[in-house]
Amino acid sequence: MRILWLALVSALLAGCAEFNALKELASSVQGLISGTDNTEPPNELKPLEPSVKLTVLWDATIGDGYDGQVVNLVPAVTEDKVFAAERNGEVQARSRLKGEKLWSVDTELVLSSGPVVGGDKLLIGTSNGELVALAVTDGAVLWKAVLSSEILALPRVEGDTVVVRTSDGHITALDGKTGATRWSYERSAPPLSVRSLGSPAIAGDLVLDGFGGGKLVALGLSDGKPAWEATVAIPHGRSEIERLVEMDADPLVKGDTVFVSGYQAGVAAVSVKDGDVLWRQEHVFSTHGMAADRHSLFLSDASSDVWQLDMRNGADLWKQTELHQRRLTVPALVKDRLVVGDLEGYLHALSKDDGSLVGRVQLDDEPIRAAPVVFDDVLYVYTGGGVLAAVAME
Repeated sequence: MRILWLALVSALLAGCAEFNALKELASSVQGLISGTDNTEPPNELKPLEPSVKLTVLWDATIGDGYDGQVVNLVPAVTEDKVFAAERNGEVQARSRLKGEKLWSVDTELVLSSGPVVGGDKLLIGTSNGELVALAVTDGAVLWKAVLSSEILALPRVEGDTVVVRTSDGHITALDGKTGATRWSYERSAPPLSVRSLGSPAIAGDLVLDGFGGGKLVALGLSDGKPAWEATVAIPHGRSEIERLVEMDADPLVKGDTVFVSGYQAGVAAVSVKDGDVLWRQEHVFSTHGMAADRHSLFLSDASSDVWQLDMRNGADLWKQTELHQRRLTVPALVKDRLVVGDLEGYLHALSKDDGSLVGRVQLDDEPIRAAPVVFDDVLYVYTGGGVLAAVAME
């Protein structure tokens, strides 16, 4: 999801009607992120007789969580550890199975994204444009790189290369051992754009990322040179605001196809090899990402309705509206269920067959904004209030 970057001078020149439309758009986009929306209230939860039990195996509170800010702090999970970071600088490692604290460090940094595990390192971004590598064993700082602006995207790691996108749209590849810059890519932003929580994807020797105007770009992992560029979404409307299209959801790579979406951008399947658009579905979009099994895509759209789409052609197979406007996360897949978090700290389990609600548990009264991470059929969840929890599905 993204925060609207308001081009105030352009808006004033465009006149009062355009400025009012801009304010409405700003309110709408901010609502997607903050869990509030002035246009339509979230559905109240109805009583549920669960057929699936969600059980909290352990939980712990880590500092102030998001501290009320729009950040991209998510849990990272390995075979024996779970890592989480809070806005004001604390990073913790806990036992994956029992939740016992293994180590905790205060980085004294204003953290905004991560952590992400890359081999023996934890990678964390800051609001001051720093990318920091910590040792997974004890949290010691291994290196720090200063980039061009705030880091809200999650770093991506392939071998000894770390790729990160900053909020000004620059993509930088770093040496994973030293933090030295290997290459940097930048492109001009359209007059009206939004800044992104979306992260690049790595597919083989390519880095894939979306930009304003419905563009998807593939860069060489080794040198950052453009391999291809595709226009995935076509802007519509007469005004610049109506034509605002952003490829801001995380690209999802499955085999030789990448599935992409974004603000007013629909959903599309694109060939990783050459950028050929295989199909486009224009009436539903996600601003934060999708999940997939062998045959289907699953997403929560801008109104928090949950969809199943046919991976072959984008046809919609079912739509779930009971959680309308509850600011859902990207769905997580656990066995034959979907799990989403919402603005009141609930996890909801849905049937993959028809989207019906089958289970529910509340972890916090603060929003869950990061998609649950699934490891060995256990869900690891981090809330805006700093609650880190392991949840089993029975």
